[in-house]
Amino acid sequence: MTQPESREVEHEITVLAPAAAVYRLIAEVENWPRIFPPTVHVEHLERGEREERIRIWATAQGEAKSWTSRRTLDASALRVDFRQEVSTPPVGAMGGAWIIEPLGENESRVRLLHDYRAVDDDPAKLEWIDQAVDRNSRSELASLKANVEAAVGGGEDLLLSFEDTVRIDGSVKDVYDFLNEADRWSERLPHVARVGLTEDTPGLQLLEMDTRTKDGSTHTTRSVRVCFPHDRIVYKQIVLPALMTLHTGYWRLEERDGGVDATSQHTVVINTENITKVLGADAGLEDARRFVRTALSTNSTATLGHAKAYAEARS
Repeated sequence: MTQPESREVEHEITVLAPAAAVYRLIAEVENWPRIFPPTVHVEHLERGEREERIRIWATAQGEAKSWTSRRTLDASALRVDFRQEVSTPPVGAMGGAWIIEPLGENESRVRLLHDYRAVDDDPAKLEWIDQAVDRNSRSELASLKANVEAAVGGGEDLLLSFEDTVRIDGSVKDVYDFLNEADRWSERLPHVARVGLTEDTPGLQLLEMDTRTKDGSTHTTRSVRVCFPHDRIVYKQIVLPALMTLHTGYWRLEERDGGVDATSQHTVVINTENITKVLGADAGLEDARRFVRTALSTNSTATLGHAKAYAEARS
């Protein structure tokens, strides 16, 4: 008996939101890292009225992957078709569609279709893709439902975005090198107790880090980082501290007036379930927002301060 060489699978979920609102969220890929857990970063390579090419960086079965896709957007049919232009092994080819079906004024069915095959039609590789597609599809649909329903229903202000900028009188390459060489942060940054970095694909890093807090304890985070020399490093945490359900961000470097404006940006969603566990019985959402912002801002500005000292010493 021969193994099947390709697959066609479908996942679906019902969302309590108008179909047009759901379509809009799927069509606007810039927000995907906030909406879909596997997605780290998305960039437009070409963009037309209905056709576009995008590059996606995401996780699959715990591994960091990147690929290029073409998408066709049909707002009237509430449908987005996609086809990977350049797939990443073990995927040999992959495509599919998002289809949104109105079930009522404020209810929709979202169908996510995939068709794919493995490199060399290898059955073991096909099984790996089966598991990755199933895991990611279920995760994406559940997150889409939660994010759309939260946006439509209003609710608590759980999203927090902010940035800090430090002026550095040094070269942009030296600043970038300091931020890119995260494998040396345990030597260079006092608040980093341990670091592990793998970079199997140039510019695509998996970073695990133990960070010291003010009380001397440490917490472990794991991030996927996408590096664009010498301009920016975009990241998404895939293992998070207890007070967050989402943490994305970037380091951005802008050359200006003979120096560099180095910016650290964070976007966070607060995990309300853990507020009292972490901050005490009387703590609320505002306390959590303040705590998270202070902690992240303190570490980011400290990192930029050390990057500043490193770059300016080399100038």
